[in-house]
Amino acid sequence: MEEIEEPERPRRRGRGRTTLLIACAAVLGVVAGTCTGYVVQAGRAPDPLPPLNQPVMAQAKGKAPEPLSAARDRQVKMDGDLRKLLVKRPKGAKTLSTQLPPDGWLNFMDMAEDYARPEGAFTRLVDTGFRRAVATMWKENGTMVSVRLTQYRDEETVAAADATSGQQAWVEQEHQSTVGRPLPGSGTGLVYVHAQPDRKPGYVPLYTAEAYAARGDVFMQVWLAGPRPISEKRAMQVAREQWERLS
Repeated sequence: MEEIEEPERPRRRGRGRTTLLIACAAVLGVVAGTCTGYVVQAGRAPDPLPPLNQPVMAQAKGKAPEPLSAARDRQVKMDGDLRKLLVKRPKGAKTLSTQLPPDGWLNFMDMAEDYARPEGAFTRLVDTGFRRAVATMWKENGTMVSVRLTQYRDEETVAAADATSGQQAWVEQEHQSTVGRPLPGSGTGLVYVHAQPDRKPGYVPLYTAEAYAARGDVFMQVWLAGPRPISEKRAMQVAREQWERLS
């Protein structure tokens, strides 16, 4: 059988190339118009700027305020002898200076030994810009009170504020039944009084309370511990007295 040739179909004209040409023409037209506008604008004289309507401020008269004295300048206080800012132990309380370095200053190793992993704590202190720390301890009516002030360099981070929020978060995780009470005037400072004692085999049950706050580059820590429940009033009193010495 003779094969029948199929007639050649007319080719359809591609629309893609035509569309592309139109688009390019449109773009060139916009560019040309813009260039023309710049040329015309370049030939014109610059328009004058509107006058400034800012009123002239009268210079203040009188003497400049006196600089703050060392007693009123809190930063001067913070940069001085940090031990002088520690709360004073009450009358009749027994000092526990044997539990601390003789001069009251705490170095890197003293701080790191308080943690379960001293080597990690040491690195953390270096990374956070630890500058110095001081502490005091005493015992009154069977309750031990410990207060510590840790100062950071705070050059690139707000280490004191971070330490406060971090410690508060840890306490609230470990003691979910304890609600922190705001320390008046401290902003984010909190005082915790734990109703349930810490129980460990071989030890007397220990009731505890603690407070944490930050003032500038100083991190404030207060601990109370004893065989009897600690009142919120007493814990708040110690924390408030220490806070006022930093103000």
